[in-house]
Amino acid sequence: MKILSMCVTIICSLSICLPVLAQEKTKPVRMGCGLMTFDTVPGWGLRPDGKSAIGPTHGSVVIDQAGNIYTSAKEGVFVFSPDGKVIHSYLGKEYSDIHDMESRQEGENEFIYGARNNNSEGIKFNIRSGEIVLKLGFPKESGLEPTTKFNPTAITVAPNGDIFLSNGYASNHIFKFDKNGKYLLHFGTKGNGLKEFNTAHGMTLDTRYEPPRLLICDRNHQPKGRLLHYDLNGEFIDEVITGLGMPTAASVQGDYVAVPDLQGRLVILDKSNTIMAVLGHNPDPKKGGSYNIPQEQWVEGVFSGTHGSNWDKDGNLYVQDWNVSGRIMKLVRVK
Repeated sequence: MKILSMCVTIICSLSICLPVLAQEKTKPVRMGCGLMTFDTVPGWGLRPDGKSAIGPTHGSVVIDQAGNIYTSAKEGVFVFSPDGKVIHSYLGKEYSDIHDMESRQEGENEFIYGARNNNSEGIKFNIRSGEIVLKLGFPKESGLEPTTKFNPTAITVAPNGDIFLSNGYASNHIFKFDKNGKYLLHFGTKGNGLKEFNTAHGMTLDTRYEPPRLLICDRNHQPKGRLLHYDLNGEFIDEVITGLGMPTAASVQGDYVAVPDLQGRLVILDKSNTIMAVLGHNPDPKKGGSYNIPQEQWVEGVFSGTHGSNWDKDGNLYVQDWNVSGRIMKLVRVK
């Protein structure tokens, strides 16, 4: 049934307007299928002169309680209003190269948790003041070799505040800390076995289930990327779905999860983890999964290195490409 659903959805998702170069004045491109049909917003997130506002991207997207959109880029974190204007930024060495982010309301304050792969740390900072209130380095208490390379790619937070940080570009261990940064445990190892990770690249709290569980993107699993479920004690639950290309991240809203595929598409799954829609599929194997697609070669409605995404309260999607010029797109849900 899942294979049939995938075929029908892909056919539907490809019945979109012909691609148009993004720098031209374009009309929205419709993509998706059924409940998960979206229109692009041409020019969203660009400066008045039509150039990218954020510079090279290899990051994530989160949305705060006010509906503002935060995206991480090489130089730091940029904050957009829903209409695509930059209203704030956190720039400099403390905020650069955040590979993955999650936002969380804690009492009267709101925080962003970030995994900084090039800086070998996890961080937590106040979403209003920018104050960094917690840093997570390699936990020597784990008993692992102190020379273990620490290159975190993903971060998420449990309901009680426990923090999970994936060492996805190195050992593929996932470390669990308490809310104050105390090391608690680790699990996983590198490999292609059922309970191993070959680049545990993305991770989120899967609130589609009770109790919530970890949803982990095993990006380079052979022969195809997959999603896995683990409980919050690091115990394997199940292999969720395989054959997803190179899944980089996951974001949940209600019964649905959006999964960017680095090869140039975004997949939406329902609660049964059946594919509902495939968005922005790039048919060019030379451009799908490529970082070096400058802005003048962007195609409206077609992704290249799809890397991060998130939903707003209205079910719209914001998608970031891994891209030399810095690309973030808004997809408006068609009611």
